[in-house]
Amino acid sequence: MENKKAIKLIDSIVETLESNEIVTDDVVDMVRELRPYAVEENLPVVAKTLRLVTEHVEENEVFAIPIPQDEPLVDEESGEEIEAEHSEIITGSESLLYLINLIKKSENPVNKAEIREYNRKMEAFAE
Repeated sequence: MENKKAIKLIDSIVETLESNEIVTDDVVDMVRELRPYAVEENLPVVAKTLRLVTEHVEENEVFAIPIPQDEPLVDEESGEEIEAEHSEIITGSESLLYLINLIKKSENPVNKAEIREYNRKMEAFAE
């Protein structure tokens, strides 16, 4: 995002998530406030993400979407893939913090791909 007010708002969200370590109503309000900037900058993927985040947290009272895994985790001794249920899945404020930092640099193609993955997970969670 390029708008200075949007970047300042993102920084406030990051600071709040880092200090509270929980997703508060204030964070949800700031995410909601950030969405018009994404629309204004013609970032439809980001605008959708911000809408899904607010809906998800309001409905579930937490951010339950895990950070997307880049590649399957492999047990170093056996060489076998570790199923997601046996590996550490990071959700909550840590995952939302990661997503907000992706949004800050959403012009990066890798970040945009991860943002889309979050969108898919939030939509699937809502079903």
